[in-house]
Amino acid sequence: MQRDIYLARHGATEWSESGQHTSFTDLPLLSLGETEARRLGAALREHDFAAVYASDRQRALQTAELAGFGTVTVSPLLREFDYGRYEGLTTPQIREQAAGWELFRDGCPEGETPAEVRARARLALRLLEGASGDVLAFSHGHFARALAVAWADLQIEAAARFGLDSAAYCVLRLDPHGRTIHRWNVHSG
Repeated sequence: MQRDIYLARHGATEWSESGQHTSFTDLPLLSLGETEARRLGAALREHDFAAVYASDRQRALQTAELAGFGTVTVSPLLREFDYGRYEGLTTPQIREQAAGWELFRDGCPEGETPAEVRARARLALRLLEGASGDVLAFSHGHFARALAVAWADLQIEAAARFGLDSAAYCVLRLDPHGRTIHRWNVHSG
């Protein structure tokens, strides 16, 4: 039997466009992000999902709604990596303070460690796998990467090697051959 978990990243926000790390700052979508969310919905709406989940952050919920999935189960397990003191900073700004910093290796002061994010990703996967069919989850860029590596039983550091654009989706598949990352960073239209 085959089951799919679709992961959708939220549409563009001011900080996702500028490269600023955004976890607890609850930004709305830009008009570009709204357009992306509608396109994402057009690509996903034909699929029959047993359940739809979303992070409790405005950008994920707004993406789900504009994509045509107004009824979602909200879960804080799907929140973005907590960047702690690095919230609002870009990677180059962080590296001015911490040379060679890598999110999935070093984590964030007063935020989450990579091990904590991996543990949360495993809990989120259990939630998503609890549905009786294919599921869709609206989440965030770095956390979706953590979900993928937890799914594939890779080390959390491997998540740094996965790119994920705004309003792109991915498919994690369970079939008789096991768990695979079936599709990655798929753009709609």
